[in-house]
Amino acid sequence: MNKYKGIILAGGLGTRLRPLTSALSKQLLPIYDKPMIFYPLSVLMLAEIREILIISTKDHINLFQKLLGDGSQVGLSIEYKIQDEPRGIAEAFIIGEQFIGDDSCSLILGDNIFYGPNFSNLLKVAKESSQGATIFTYPVKNPENFGVLENDQNGELINIVEKPKDFVSNMAVTGLYLFDNNCIDYSKKIKPSSRGELEITSLLNKYIKMNTLSHNFLGRGFAWLDTGSHDSLIDAGLFVKTIESRQGQKIACLEEIAYQKSWITEQELKAQAALYEKTEYGEYLIGLLDKNY
Repeated sequence: MNKYKGIILAGGLGTRLRPLTSALSKQLLPIYDKPMIFYPLSVLMLAEIREILIISTKDHINLFQKLLGDGSQVGLSIEYKIQDEPRGIAEAFIIGEQFIGDDSCSLILGDNIFYGPNFSNLLKVAKESSQGATIFTYPVKNPENFGVLENDQNGELINIVEKPKDFVSNMAVTGLYLFDNNCIDYSKKIKPSSRGELEITSLLNKYIKMNTLSHNFLGRGFAWLDTGSHDSLIDAGLFVKTIESRQGQKIACLEEIAYQKSWITEQELKAQAALYEKTEYGEYLIGLLDKNY
């Protein structure tokens, strides 16, 4: 199996969420009881990816460093890079070229939340079977707002269409991707779109052209939330609150994932819990010590 490193793209201007984002990165806004970036970071952890690069703006990168440090407290190695201005998702591979090295790479957008049964196993299988690139798709009722799959009459994937004006399909491409090392060279050869960005759709269509793109369908029982608007921000918070309140289990608890995977010790978990003393989150971490994983 190829070695994977992870990139979280947490840049952008967050214009649709202003004034909330006038002085703060969107990916640091709260989703119920945790900063937004905890959710995509937890996905990479569930995928057994421990070397992670966070890309953000020069105004916000220090805030992510203050929040997450070098990642060692949750068994990770986290590095940071600046994206000077929004120049497209695919630019992440150019910015992260040195970080990626000769390895494969998983990219996740910093405002995407995933939740579903056996997600860890799905990610593991996708990593093991991935040749070229792998995307994760999800049915939506408003496909005109997303990049969607276009199939031929035989059901074969032939194209990904960005925000189609006419109906193509309702199968949207989510903000989670697995790429082989070709993503770097392919991204360098992409021509900027009309809005001056290196579009992820252009990169994916390159893989389709090379017949090396596969996709995993996230169907019933899975939730994919894109928190790009005020309403979706509230919806995501309520979703997390409902699940956590009903089940008594937290979503995207980084310390829990790290402890489950034996990336941190009992003493290290206690040290993290002490940071959140007298909070419900800290009490939850202490409660993990009584569970048998």
